[in-house]
Amino acid sequence: MAFIGTLRSKMGTWVVIFVFVAITAFILGDIFSGKSNILNWGRNSVGEIGGKEVSYEEYQAVIREREANWYLNTGREPGERDMPSIRQQAWDLLIARHAIQPQINDAGVEVTEDEVWDMIQGKNVDQGVKSAFTNQQTGKFEADKVVAYLNQLKSMPETSEPRIRWELFQRDLKPGRERIKYENLLIKSSYVTKAEAEREYHLATDVAEVKYLYVPYYAISDSAAKVTDADYEAFYNKNKEKYKTEATRDIRYVSIPVVPSADDSAAVNEDLAKVVNEFKTSNEDSVTASANTEGQNPYAKYSIGSLPAFLTEGALTEGNVIGPVLDGDTYKVVKVSKIATDTVYSARAKHILIKWTDASEAAKKEAKEKANNILKDIKGGASFEAKAREFGQDGTASRGGDLGWFSAGQMVKPFQEAVFSATKTGVLNNVVETEFGYHLIDVTNTKTNKAYYLAIVERQILPSDATTNEAFRKAETFAANISSVKEFEEKAKQSGLTVLEAKNVNAGDRRIGTLGEARQIVMWLFRDASVGKVSQVYDLQDQNVVAIMTKEVKKGYRPLEDVKDEITVAVRNEVKSKIITEKLNGLKGTLEEIAAGFGNDANVYTSSDLRLNSNALPTVGFEPQAVGAAFALENGKRSKPVTGENGVVIIETINKTIAPALNDYNVYKTQLEQNNQNRSGYSIAEAIKEKSNIVDKRYKFF
Repeated sequence: MAFIGTLRSKMGTWVVIFVFVAITAFILGDIFSGKSNILNWGRNSVGEIGGKEVSYEEYQAVIREREANWYLNTGREPGERDMPSIRQQAWDLLIARHAIQPQINDAGVEVTEDEVWDMIQGKNVDQGVKSAFTNQQTGKFEADKVVAYLNQLKSMPETSEPRIRWELFQRDLKPGRERIKYENLLIKSSYVTKAEAEREYHLATDVAEVKYLYVPYYAISDSAAKVTDADYEAFYNKNKEKYKTEATRDIRYVSIPVVPSADDSAAVNEDLAKVVNEFKTSNEDSVTASANTEGQNPYAKYSIGSLPAFLTEGALTEGNVIGPVLDGDTYKVVKVSKIATDTVYSARAKHILIKWTDASEAAKKEAKEKANNILKDIKGGASFEAKAREFGQDGTASRGGDLGWFSAGQMVKPFQEAVFSATKTGVLNNVVETEFGYHLIDVTNTKTNKAYYLAIVERQILPSDATTNEAFRKAETFAANISSVKEFEEKAKQSGLTVLEAKNVNAGDRRIGTLGEARQIVMWLFRDASVGKVSQVYDLQDQNVVAIMTKEVKKGYRPLEDVKDEITVAVRNEVKSKIITEKLNGLKGTLEEIAAGFGNDANVYTSSDLRLNSNALPTVGFEPQAVGAAFALENGKRSKPVTGENGVVIIETINKTIAPALNDYNVYKTQLEQNNQNRSGYSIAEAIKEKSNIVDKRYKFF
């Protein structure tokens, strides 16, 4: 019973106190929060939800409650990386409390104590309770175990850990059920009429046979379609709702990396020289390595195939001390503590795999002949690697057939036997058949069962305090005496720094551009920054960052200038549509004659299976307006030029086949109802949030 295990897990007495305090703080947060309360005078708020100011104290109380839940569920205190998620959970709970719960209350939705009892031990048991008290062997829910457990809880002190756990769980049952009832109330009040179901039926089954002329927008060159400010403004005003936005900021920034200097590298190298001397006199290599290394594997056994890449077999003599060797950003000192004989053999080889096309004898014979011909060329002096790249039929072909080192049991038996039986290196005389095909094999290292016991000391080269301070000083020097974006860019150029840009940064963002985690900068942008203002130096792990705010967009609608680039193509297409339409209106005759009169870019197509719910024309693509026009026409009629997504269309409806009426449209009605219900839960919550005027100011604190 996973749930009971969670409820009863023993985590020490102190966590009981921790959880008890958290719950108490959560309750007191409800009592003492609010704009009018004396305890909130002069306090900063973290935002507003549904017209109610959310105080920092109230928010912190919910965070502490979520932290308590986190500990109870994971058995550990949340770390810094866990806190963003916990803070978001707390904010979502406050939205539920101040935005969604009032709507539930106004609707008169209630969950009685009898219903809560029913969810725990009645006929409609909550799924969490049911899964916790289900017998894992029989798969049956054991209601008597619930009763026994509740009786056991009654005998425990109120501050005991099991009771606190149960209270936390039980407390969420009622609001959870209230929300389900509220959403069901709205969902069930939504219905699909017979007319809607009938329309859905015709959308799917009515068919039109059409002929259409299509002129793509690229028929008119961009230079011929002059776009005016009035065109931009008209398009923007018509589509303004698409450009709703939260408050955003744009920034430019430079990064001064904090990287180890030559002196830092020399210091690590010098320090490891002492380890070399210690290794030379040590009889306890594993102890010496463990005491001096920063690595995770100070003493281990290696086969020839698993040796670290920076080691060569020639240096592997017993007692030899190798290094310091620079491997990436880490210096390493290795002592060959012991060389022994292992029970497992390893070998290294290259191969060229020739597969057969099918399992027939003829196909196998053809593959074998091909393999033998390649083998003949190699024996005649051709490069094995070149032939592998040319003919190999597996992933090793690109690297000349190299398989690297492999141990016994890693290859299929015929292949392994062929390689492990070789007494010298070189290309084997015969091809080898396996279940994968025929193999040409070049044994590069014959089998060996040597084992190497290595003691390895690792030291990463890290920036010293002096190096870190120097990088910070350089960043501070750069940030000084800048008062405009132009000065920022000029100074960056003089300093040899690359200016990067991040647009549309939101108040809730934690990452910026190439910087990764940069919450400090986001907080500065929304709390203190203004356009043209330079930030302080921000220490972000291995880099110092200086930023300047270049644009501020307030919540509401993005201005035309901000969206101009992204709407240019659509605006220009509208201008092109007018040009194309005007030219088409001046032409007469059949669609073919109009197309010929327009030019090579105009083409005529037909479709005998056009349906309203497809929203697309074959060859043309997504064109819902043209499809709608086709079904609006009477048989034999032609539309005016229709401005579409991809170009301009003139459509002729040759014949429409309207599906016969049905006595029962319930299949279509049920489908529409199901579609509505599938998105209702999310849509209800989002609609409430949108109307609740939520103002998130958490950036002032987190």
